[in-house]
Amino acid sequence: MNAALTFEQPWALILLPLALLPLLRRRRDTVAFPSVDWLPRDPVGRIVGWLWPLFAALAIASSVFALAQPGRPQSQVLRTGKGAEILVLLDRSRSMDDRMLPPNWRELDPTVVLYHLGKGRQKAEVARDLLSQFVARRPDDRFSLMYFSNRPLSVVPFTQHDAVMQAGIAAGGVGRGLADTEVGRALIAAIARFDQRTYSGSRIVMLVSDGGANLDDETMQRIRIGFKRNRIALYWIYLRSYNSAKLDTTESRWENAPEIALHRFFQTLPTPYRAYQAEDPESLSTAVADVERQQNLPLDFLEQIPRQDYSRAFLAVAAFSCAMLLLYRSLLVRSLP
Repeated sequence: MNAALTFEQPWALILLPLALLPLLRRRRDTVAFPSVDWLPRDPVGRIVGWLWPLFAALAIASSVFALAQPGRPQSQVLRTGKGAEILVLLDRSRSMDDRMLPPNWRELDPTVVLYHLGKGRQKAEVARDLLSQFVARRPDDRFSLMYFSNRPLSVVPFTQHDAVMQAGIAAGGVGRGLADTEVGRALIAAIARFDQRTYSGSRIVMLVSDGGANLDDETMQRIRIGFKRNRIALYWIYLRSYNSAKLDTTESRWENAPEIALHRFFQTLPTPYRAYQAEDPESLSTAVADVERQQNLPLDFLEQIPRQDYSRAFLAVAAFSCAMLLLYRSLLVRSLP
């Protein structure tokens, strides 16, 4: 940590010699009598006589230092905690505005499931609420947030400030999503966020999406190399739509489904991969809770300490000195005949 004192406006220090003016002797300070030995000693008056020029000099010097804006520069502090560096990659495509099934949908008659589907909460809304709670319960983690649909959109860089991350999650509720879901581009952009960061502990990309993709060979290769290079684990929370493919299905009719293709590709990654399938708010909550249990390892990170401005402290000293001078002046005026 850099502890040096710096000035934002160092040119103001050229005014500092003005603080010597109150200490200089003036002509009216000269005693007009050859001797004052016969006068009684006045220790209080002697102290006051020395204090007022000192207060005047202090007021000028403090004002000059305040103009120069002294302070400690921005610095970095190494912190150690438990948690992970987590990049939340949240799908903001139009399908995320669809409704989720109720928790008891498996017990319902299949003929009325679609009726209840229209009354459920939106996938994106439920995902934002659970992610907000997830972030709030993990104060030691470093979070980053990125939305994606037809292109990735970086919202929050890596931070440990809960309020910033919460604001970014809440911003996802503005407007409607777009039609396309470009998972490949989003993953490449998420990997790039780790490229310039020093490896300090557990890293994960938490992909929250209800769709898949058939990626081309070049895109798959870039994703594999990126995950291996930056040692990133992938957690996919798959928000399955009604009548969509299940990730563990063996039915031939889902053989070419984008979700199945993406899941199989993720299984070939050289880094850890876990998939969670959620059809309703309860199963989504369970998936998020399991991610929370998995990632609780030692984590070293650099915390940015903002610049500390000491101008107010010098202004307070100057104001106090001026108040003492006004008090001295008022007492002096009252003592005059």
